[in-house]
Amino acid sequence: MAKKRKKKWIQKAIKKPGALRKTLGVKKGQKIPEKKLAAAAKKPGVTGQRARLAQTLRRMPKRRR
Repeated sequence: MAKKRKKKWIQKAIKKPGALRKTLGVKKGQKIPEKKLAAAAKKPGVTGQRARLAQTLRRMPKRRR
């Protein structure tokens, strides 16, 4: 049997890097505040989807080098 390859779903999920930061009005190089991200996650549409994905990615462990 062939080994299953791990799918890189995160790379495919982020279509436009920096779009959430731009819509929330956070300057480049700064972190998005937790409260601002939570408020955006409640919104419908693309902005809400991006915010919810950002919350999910924030909870994921950092990759060890």
